[in-house]
Amino acid sequence: MSALRTQPKAGKAAPAAPRRRRLKKWLTFDRISFLVVFLGIPVAIYAIFVVSPFVQAFNYSLTNWSGFSPDMDYIGLSNYTTIFADDKFTTSLRNSIVLLIVLPLVTVVLALILASFVTVGGSSKGQIRGLRNSSFYRVISFFPYVVPAIVIGLIWGQVYDPSAGLINGILTNLGFDGFKSFAWLGTQLTALPATMFVIVWGLVGFYMVLFVAAIKGIPSELYEAARIDGAGRFRTLVTITIPLIRDNIQTAYIYMGILALDAFVYMQALEPGGGPNNSTLVISQELFQTAFTKGKFGEACAMGVVLAIITLIFSAVVFMVNRFSGGTNEAAE
Repeated sequence: MSALRTQPKAGKAAPAAPRRRRLKKWLTFDRISFLVVFLGIPVAIYAIFVVSPFVQAFNYSLTNWSGFSPDMDYIGLSNYTTIFADDKFTTSLRNSIVLLIVLPLVTVVLALILASFVTVGGSSKGQIRGLRNSSFYRVISFFPYVVPAIVIGLIWGQVYDPSAGLINGILTNLGFDGFKSFAWLGTQLTALPATMFVIVWGLVGFYMVLFVAAIKGIPSELYEAARIDGAGRFRTLVTITIPLIRDNIQTAYIYMGILALDAFVYMQALEPGGGPNNSTLVISQELFQTAFTKGKFGEACAMGVVLAIITLIFSAVVFMVNRFSGGTNEAAE
């Protein structure tokens, strides 16, 4: 009887032994060290330097912290109610959304067109190549990205100067006397477009080089086949280039959108006061002024949380559009 009783117990314990052996065999030193170095450490760094500051900012946004005192009281969502009731913040929010819509679209499209010109936009006969002297165009277009953003802003501030600016001087010499003392950054109608032009000018070269590298990875046989079929440059761009570098375009669009939502350096250099009637004021500028001028770090953190949420929503929308338009399936194929 005792032997019969012990047999089921041995039978139940038997499957666990092979599992332990397989687990012990799988958990080798190489696998453990790989997981620690390439997974554990990056996750820890990301949690410390990305997730933790965001959690802290959200925590401070629920307080009336002045930023210069250890004392703070939790006031719930009052800071969010305050900032959304402030006309200045809502204006900065609207301007930031305009930048988010316009800048990535214009910059990415322009960079993609320029990249196509310098890689596959050359002669329609012979080998697939870019325009003549394409290397020179590539260097010239990339040069503004090498210059610091603050320097770009200061330079273009002088270019836009009403009395001694280069733009007004050229237009006046061409016979457009109405631009003799025109204030590009001082007129509400032109202030925001003028600043957006500077940002596009400073960044389009970088994204052009990014797309050039991606287009170089496309087999030239595809372009030759399209040429034989009689496809023009626009059709080749739409049917071959864009689908095959869709992931690069998605990455560039997200990064450009994040920069558009920030844009602090460019805006502060060109329009430190927010422009006429706050026409160029963005969230990052209003956040800075609220924190360091008004001493309201709680409200400033609430603005930062709103900015982070908008960034996450924008990134999610771009990923969803790329996925539902067939980007993932095409990449898998």
